[in-house]
Amino acid sequence: MITLKKLILIIMIIGGINWGLIGFFNYNLVDSIFGANLEIVSRIIYAIVGLASLWGITFLFKNNQRA
Repeated sequence: MITLKKLILIIMIIGGINWGLIGFFNYNLVDSIFGANLEIVSRIIYAIVGLASLWGITFLFKNNQRA
């Protein structure tokens, strides 16, 4: 489960960096990597980042103490 949490965190960080690039420099890294012609691939990536972020919200409310 710890590996899954790390993967979700990495996806959220990548998504945050992409949004930062869009906000500060009007540069979309996802479109640059996969091309604007592959809109379906970009939408899938955005959906994965969105789902990871929604799941990541649950980390805030879980008890992180280990026995």
